Amino acid sequence: MSSGNPIIVLVKPQLGENIGKAARAMLNFGLTEMRIVDPRDGWPNPAAGPTAAGADIVLEQAELFDTTAAAVADCAHVYATTVRKRGMTKQVLTPAAAADDMATASGRCAILFGPERSGLEVVDVELARKIITVPINPEFGSLNLAQAVVLIAYELSKQNDAGLVQPTLEAKPREPAPQLELDRFYEHLERALDEAGYFYPPDRAPATKVTLRNMITKPAWTNEEVQTWRGVLSSLEKPFVKK
Repeated sequence: MSSGNPIIVLVKPQLGENIGKAARAMLNFGLTEMRIVDPRDGWPNPAAGPTAAGADIVLEQAELFDTTAAAVADCAHVYATTVRKRGMTKQVLTPAAAADDMATASGRCAILFGPERSGLEVVDVELARKIITVPINPEFGSLNLAQAVVLIAYELSKQNDAGLVQPTLEAKPREPAPQLELDRFYEHLERALDEAGYFYPPDRAPATKVTLRNMITKPAWTNEEVQTWRGVLSSLEKPFVKK
């Protein structure tokens, strides 16, 4: 089961008013943990308070981060909200399916919301294990930030109302690796492959790196699995000595 409610991560939000509206939408459905990444107008932002309409606890406890990677470093499950799949081979969920998924997840969950005008960038979506897409009118797919947050928050609240009881397992499930460990694993892998001359020809290197990162973030790696693979990489990096 997920450890606590999901974290709402606002990536590069533009207007303080929209941050306040998102906080209001969160508290409407019992969510209180907000993280803000590189807001355009800085943080704290006095424009957020009035539109939060009393959701002061969310704004007061909101944490500020320079990068999306830092904001989700302690999270085992990262979901990106986007109407565009961007050619990535990640599982795509509706808000309802994502809420079901988070209800049975082990470890912290984070949901990424992009800036109002452009949405999440590819580099942010790459960090996610899964994508959440709202089945919206294809002729008019424009949602504001608070609307997007309230759609997801509502589906999450329905899980709480259902009073789901998780089955008791004889063996304690292994905790999924947090995002920071996956980032370190990927950096280690890329460094080892680069030294081995794997990224050839050079013009294909960016696409290959995106594919590799998607492969790493796609499954639910455990800490033990990540550490095992890093041990494998470290062993391969050492000069072979025949005994």
